[in-house]
Order: sequence, then C-alpha cells, then structure tokens
Amino acid sequence: MTFRLSRKVAAFLGWPRFQKLWLGPAWIALGIARLAVLLVPFRHLGRFVGVAAGVDAWVPLATEAQCRRAQAIGQVVRCAANYTPFDANCFAQALAARALLGLYRIPYALFFGVARDPLASGLKAHAWVATGPVKVTGNESFSAFTVVGMYVPRSLTR
Repeated sequence: MTFRLSRKVAAFLGWPRFQKLWLGPAWIALGIARLAVLLVPFRHLGRFVGVAAGVDAWVPLATEAQCRRAQAIGQVVRCAANYTPFDANCFAQALAARALLGLYRIPYALFFGVARDPLASGLKAHAWVATGPVKVTGNESFSAFTVVGMYVPRSLTR
C-alpha cells in the first residue's frame, strides 16, 4: 500500500505544472458538471454549453499555443475523472473541459452524438469536445458516433 502511494506521488510530482495546478479545480468542475447534468434541464444548461451550430460537424481553428493548452486541459479533465467518487461520464467531462477552455478563451466545439448499440438493441449517446486538431475529451468519437448536435462559443457565431 505504501509503495503504491509513493509511486502515485512520484508520478504526480513528474506532471507538468499546469496539470498539478488544475487537477483540484478540474475535479471540482467535474462534480459541478455532474450535478448540473442530473439537476438542470438541458434548455437551461444549453446556455452555458454555447450556441447551437447545427449537425454539420466542423471544428474551430486554434493557434498552436491554444492547441497545446487544449490538450493539457483534456489530460487534466480525464485524469480528474479517474478519481471522482461519482460517475464522471462523457457529458460531465465535456462540460468541465468547456468551462476550462472558456477560461482560456480557446475556441471549442462541443458535440453530441449517437450510435447503434448492438448489445442493447438500441442507441447509445456520447458527448465530446474538440478544438482545432485536438480531441479534448471523447477520443475516437467522430468515427464511432453520428453528430446530432453541436455547440460553439458565441464569439464564433458573430
């Protein structure tokens, strides 16, 4: 047990400073996002998510520095999701990532998609965030899910 803890502490100390600083806030953001998903109707939550941009999937361009920051945000959100006592599902991760991207004024696109689930004889849903070529959350979502909704920041719709 002590060896495992010391190994985790050593790994944490090796992380980049950004991830060390944002792990706690990302964990809290995931908790708030999860509560919002459970308690707030989507018509109200949609205002925070961004502006509906249809179902034609496109990703906003970002500078190289913004892409690096978006990648770091994705890593810290996914890492924080591993340590939550609640289900930090794809929607909660997408909301938390969107909040952090918004703080850094990084353009993003938040997608909602569906795919056939052959095991359950129905559909499964997924949410993910991308900016430029970076898949912030959601990994291989474009290839596995059909986009049914996309949201972008208001600044991209002007």
